[in-house]
Amino acid sequence: MQLIFHPSRGEEIMGGLKTNCRVSAVVIFAVCVGVAGLLGLLTPIPNGCNMTYMYPTYIPIPLHPSNINFSSAEGKYGLYLYHEGWKKIDYDLHLLKLSGVPVLFIPGNGGSYKQVRSLAAESDRAFQGGPLEHTFYQEASFTPEEVVRRYSSTKRNILEEDWEIRNLFSSVKGTPQYSNRLDWFAVDLEGEHSALDGRILEEHTEYVVKAIHRILDVYKESFNARSKDNRENVGTLPRSVILVGHSMGGFVARAASIHPHLRKGVVETILTLSSPHQSPPVALQPSLGHFFSRVNKAWQSGYQIQRTRSGHWISDPLLSDVVVVSISGGIRDYQVRSKLTSLDGIVPSTHGLTIGATGMRNVWLSMEHQSILWCNQLVVQVSHAMLHLIDQSTGQPFSSTQKRLAVFVSNLRSGIPQSFDWMRSVQFQHYAEHLPIEKEEDLGSLGKLRIKDQFCCPKSIQWEDDSHERDLYIESTTVTVLAMDGRRRWMDIKRQASDGRDHFVLVTNLVPCFGVRIHLWPEKSRLALRDVPAVKRVMEVTSKMVHIPAGPAPRQIEPGSQTEQAPPSAVLRLGPDELRGFRFLTISVAPRPTVSGRPPPAASMAVGQFFSPREGKVKFSPQSLLLSSYKQQDVTLQENHPLVMNFSFSISMGIFPVALNLKTLGCGIKDSLLATEKTGDEEHSSLCKLRCFPPVALVWDTESGLYVIPNLYSDTVTVDSSPALWGSRQDSGKTTLLLLVDPHCSYKISVSVSLTGAASRFLLLHGSQIIGFSMAVLFFSLMQQARAWELDLPLPSVLSAIESNLRLPLPFGFLAVGPLAVYMLLALLGTEPCPPFASFVIVSIVSYTFANGAVVVLTLSTQLIFYLTACIQVFFKQRWQAWEGRFHMSFIHQFIDRFSVFSSFQVVRMLRGRPTLTVAVIVTVLIAFLHPALGLIVLILSHAWCCHTALCSFLAPSFRSHPHRKGDWQNSKFKADIFPQADSSMTAGVKLEDSHSPTPDSAISFGETQLEAFNYQQGIFLLHLAATAMLIPSFVAWGQRLGMDHSIPWFLDSALSLGIVLHGLCACKVNCNVLLFPFPRFWGPPVEEAGLSLVYCLAGFYCYLSGLALAPYRAFYALAAVGLLSLCFRVIKRRYRERGDFNLNRRHSHRH
Repeated sequence: MQLIFHPSRGEEIMGGLKTNCRVSAVVIFAVCVGVAGLLGLLTPIPNGCNMTYMYPTYIPIPLHPSNINFSSAEGKYGLYLYHEGWKKIDYDLHLLKLSGVPVLFIPGNGGSYKQVRSLAAESDRAFQGGPLEHTFYQEASFTPEEVVRRYSSTKRNILEEDWEIRNLFSSVKGTPQYSNRLDWFAVDLEGEHSALDGRILEEHTEYVVKAIHRILDVYKESFNARSKDNRENVGTLPRSVILVGHSMGGFVARAASIHPHLRKGVVETILTLSSPHQSPPVALQPSLGHFFSRVNKAWQSGYQIQRTRSGHWISDPLLSDVVVVSISGGIRDYQVRSKLTSLDGIVPSTHGLTIGATGMRNVWLSMEHQSILWCNQLVVQVSHAMLHLIDQSTGQPFSSTQKRLAVFVSNLRSGIPQSFDWMRSVQFQHYAEHLPIEKEEDLGSLGKLRIKDQFCCPKSIQWEDDSHERDLYIESTTVTVLAMDGRRRWMDIKRQASDGRDHFVLVTNLVPCFGVRIHLWPEKSRLALRDVPAVKRVMEVTSKMVHIPAGPAPRQIEPGSQTEQAPPSAVLRLGPDELRGFRFLTISVAPRPTVSGRPPPAASMAVGQFFSPREGKVKFSPQSLLLSSYKQQDVTLQENHPLVMNFSFSISMGIFPVALNLKTLGCGIKDSLLATEKTGDEEHSSLCKLRCFPPVALVWDTESGLYVIPNLYSDTVTVDSSPALWGSRQDSGKTTLLLLVDPHCSYKISVSVSLTGAASRFLLLHGSQIIGFSMAVLFFSLMQQARAWELDLPLPSVLSAIESNLRLPLPFGFLAVGPLAVYMLLALLGTEPCPPFASFVIVSIVSYTFANGAVVVLTLSTQLIFYLTACIQVFFKQRWQAWEGRFHMSFIHQFIDRFSVFSSFQVVRMLRGRPTLTVAVIVTVLIAFLHPALGLIVLILSHAWCCHTALCSFLAPSFRSHPHRKGDWQNSKFKADIFPQADSSMTAGVKLEDSHSPTPDSAISFGETQLEAFNYQQGIFLLHLAATAMLIPSFVAWGQRLGMDHSIPWFLDSALSLGIVLHGLCACKVNCNVLLFPFPRFWGPPVEEAGLSLVYCLAGFYCYLSGLALAPYRAFYALAAVGLLSLCFRVIKRRYRERGDFNLNRRHSHRH
């Protein structure tokens, strides 16, 4: 028997495969961006971190029974004390000797308590080895936002506060030896995925509270035991525990500090490493997002003075003694972006510090999410910072919040401002620095303050062979030092800083005080350098030099031979305010003995220049950046160019990473001294490296801070900012890059946008936004389907609905731009800063377009699967019918009859007669007692079955055999085999109530009815499939805990999931729609009333707004609301039907 397939039927089903250019364009765009982004994210990146080594021992700490006053988790979780050393120890004896400062480490998502080993081991080494060697670079201070002004803003009062701040930082500077050690504890949270489930996060918080209490009790027991033994130096009993959290552990630390069962004052310092504070990294579960929101609101109110409704004072802020430090991994941390680690809006700047690893003192590296735990450069710096917290007098952390914050600022923050403006430094400016020296007597009580000594080198550092006869007088605006020759260079500020060149910059690899000293002179003097501090009117500014990371040092072939120029390690910048009142500037270089009678090697370097910032400013417009992705933009620097080149990018590098390539064109060397076999660019480059120092790039971004790139010849520069997200500041849309290049050399600088880098940044930053937009796209497609029913038009497929929503100017303009306008209006009424308008609108529309493409790809994939499975079933049904007619298969019928007895049971008959109730009961039980994802999986399986049966009903006539078999149409058994829904109770939701039984004359009409049922069911299926996928991470975390512990799901998750079930059961048929609401005319034919189309439209708008807020989990609220309204529609329709009023029903029933 030959089966005939009608192509026209297949074209109706798979019409989405022949979509117009709009759908094709969004699909191509989504696929290209997705593939390019994945390639960029999967590309290996170099890691400059050094490994940390240790000899770990973990001592278990049992929880005391008296502390068990919470729920469930003691058997699952554990508490350990870390001990560094390879020798075996007596655990009990070691616990009795505890007298240090307790620190509790909290691992993050899927983390282990053993991750504490790097921090604990380096802390132990730091305690034994003492503080780091003191340097004389400029140290960081408070920003204006971090200073609490207690006085009026007069010059005298500000000077007094300035002096207090100086004393504050002086009081927390390191001593020759730390007064106490850090005792590191760690909680074992069984490697659970706390970033995926809110219930797990809450249980971790409760256990951490118990662990804090137990740690303090251990110290009390140890203290009492030592007191009874009459031992000397029993120490001071700690009153608080320092919390250190990685990833989600940092958020758990904040959540534990506001827990109602936590003892008062036991948490005063919190340090977080790559921890999300603003929102979850992927906010998909409602309970997880709600838990974050609740904790952040508690923290916001915790720093406010408690008052009665009448305004009377009750108490100080509950968190007034808590200091929080958040360290982000930077651009290479793909899991937690820098924006999420920010404390803005949660902790005031007077109590919190947010800093990126790229701008940290002595670190200068971006690192992966897990690397931040073992990166030796960062671990060492953090360990010394925490040891500096300990007060020498008490052996415990400082009680003053200002002192603790000052410790972290001075030890972690670089002297370079984290935000940059060349004309004024954003960092805290000390007015005393810029006052004329002659007016020192005007300072009143500060008259004894020696302003000129603020940046002086200590008197203990003196050089030999210092004489005025060896001085050099520089006539040009540029000064160069190629060796430590013990000479002093004089530069005339009045003459060389003319013509607007009123800024001075010095780039060097010489160590301040030990290698180079800088002075400002009101007049020329013949005094030796050792006598300069005695001169009242001379100011030393050596310690104004800021430290920058130096690249790899050049290798010297033999002692005394010439090498490549050393990379710079320090920068000094003096502005017009600092140069005012002085006539000369001197650069004094320390003497250095010769090696084997030869001159000192040219490995020492210093280049200084008077320049105008306007001369070195280069601006890249948005058009040039976009064009650079196809043709790179070139900038040529001739010799004697400004040492500081200011590149301003109109589009942030957080959106468009920029590939920079520097090629040396010349360096003033004409005679080659290299081997003759070196020719061309190789020889030229080698020669120039002997004279010119390697370029250095300093990148400033308002969100991610400072990023320094040494030895920049070819690199892709990216900053971890998100200017297109709401909450970003206006200036985040641009990026400033300072390029320090040797003025003796000429360069060709090539700039181009990295497309793979831009795609990967787009996916990282806007992934949550795209999820919310995808839910909006699905709601808008259901809106089009419901709208077609209301307008008495054929029901479109999901692909057709998406295609119609992409039409310009309407409805695309209304659906894509309308929610943006609403969101901006609502946000402007709030307190959040406004991002750059153009970036926000353009990138949001691009994200919405990408979401459309992703939904189209998903729709085509599921439609193809449904189509193939339906074809296979109909084909085998036809084959089976043919075989049954040709062969006698009585044994199979007997086998089926044996098991048909079960169908006579009342329970089975009831389940088959009420499939909707059966599904509802099963889904409700799974959602309420196991996990919401399990119930939703059952729901989407029922949707998939309905789609499958409707498609089989539509395809069955296309597989009819030759005309001589047409008479078999009247055979009811044959008809039942082809249309399984005619006898299947599970398809009650697929058949339309106004459809009739299929007959030869009405086969086409019935087929169209089934096709419309499939189109609508597919839309419901895709919407609920997306909602289920959002709960899959939480389901995976729940599955990990099977056999360990079981807890009922959060009520919020269960309630919202039940709302989705209501939508799936009550709105499974398109004719459940009821015309109740007035619907304004935005496009298309007018209609007086609307039903579900308006509901779906509002739900889509809400999901769009949720995506803009980076809270896609709020789509569950829209789904639950739609479910409740669908139930109301169902009830209203039933009541109208009982009254015999069918005016609200579908109006084109004549088509059937």
